[in-house]
Amino acid sequence: MSDIEEKPKVFAYPAAAVSACLLSELTLLAEAEAHMQGVALPTPPANLVTMKIRLDSLTVVDLTCALEPILGYEPKDIVRTGGYDSIQAGLDHMLPRIEAAWRKKHPVAA
Repeated sequence: MSDIEEKPKVFAYPAAAVSACLLSELTLLAEAEAHMQGVALPTPPANLVTMKIRLDSLTVVDLTCALEPILGYEPKDIVRTGGYDSIQAGLDHMLPRIEAAWRKKHPVAA
């Protein structure tokens, strides 16, 4: 047995990749919802993030599987029951929950 203890690997939370992926998926969902509802998309397109559009919670849960390649698992219990009224509302609610779940799975060793 060796006197040298192997330290556990510490993984950095991939905040930028998670945020970009979630934004992309929610944007696609909002665009599809706007099209189905006959709602015109805002100009400039950046305003879509804050545009009031209903994002159903079941549909949002389905799109979280896109985070699995980044996180190594599909996050659970991060979507608010009832969904969101905008992309920004979804991001504001889910991003901290995704990070908290990551920190639980990858605690930083003291």
